[in-house]
Amino acid sequence: MNKNIEIDQKSGFCFGVVNAIKKAEEELAKGETLYCLGDIVHNNLEVERLEKLGLKTINHEQFAKLKNAKVLLRAHGEPPKTYQIAKENNIEIIDASCPVVLRLQKKINVKYVSEIENNTQIVIYGKKGHAEVNGLLGQTNDNAIVVEKKEDLDKLDYHRNICLFSQTTKPLDGFQEMIDIIQSRMVGDAKIEYNDTICRQVSNRIPNIKEFATKHDIVFFVAGEKSSNGKVLFAECKKYNERSYFVTTPTDINPSVLVDFSTIGICGATSTPKWQMEAIEKYINDICS
Repeated sequence: MNKNIEIDQKSGFCFGVVNAIKKAEEELAKGETLYCLGDIVHNNLEVERLEKLGLKTINHEQFAKLKNAKVLLRAHGEPPKTYQIAKENNIEIIDASCPVVLRLQKKINVKYVSEIENNTQIVIYGKKGHAEVNGLLGQTNDNAIVVEKKEDLDKLDYHRNICLFSQTTKPLDGFQEMIDIIQSRMVGDAKIEYNDTICRQVSNRIPNIKEFATKHDIVFFVAGEKSSNGKVLFAECKKYNERSYFVTTPTDINPSVLVDFSTIGICGATSTPKWQMEAIEKYINDICS
């Protein structure tokens, strides 16, 4: 039975999440109290595992009231205000911000500072309210314009220069579509400049998922319900294999779907730990043996 089940080796945590969890585990091993600003990863089961080890998840309101503590910043990155509060409140920061995100923050800040006199619009293609986007906005004193869908482009002034950036986890084709629409609307001497800041480790998941989903009879896509990356990748799975099922725990599997198959594929989001996919594999083996 085992040979008919394959766990996708290209699924699971991206580098930034692996690094954040490793840092959390190292700090927790010291036996000191460690707080994390926001869920360390958009996966309830992994958050619960780390909380059992002692990690305490807090929000920004709780963070602002904290003093003389140790706080881990997750891979998504944070705005300058967070570091300022930490300094004022004697908070030791364990910074697990993803290097790809930090490079993007620096690029946006440099562009914002250098173009502030030129009335250039700094535009971020990303999900409003997402932790990474909030960190990027902070690099522009919250003056950048966030565009999530085509309709949002109506609020731009096409008589003025535009500099476009992208949240690291957005799809490449969506970013290209934004560029094409903006270019077609520019007026007079106004120019568009764009920066491809999309993380390839994440964007390459879509072609990988397509290939993986098409070669199996049944696919179980494993992710937490909060994972926006999981929603996007599962939609791709479903597009190429109708017998794709979104699951979080083994109990989400309906045994009745495990009929008429030669191979089963198990894959997941960038926020899905390998142990979670292995638990699904074990469950399927147990009920099919």
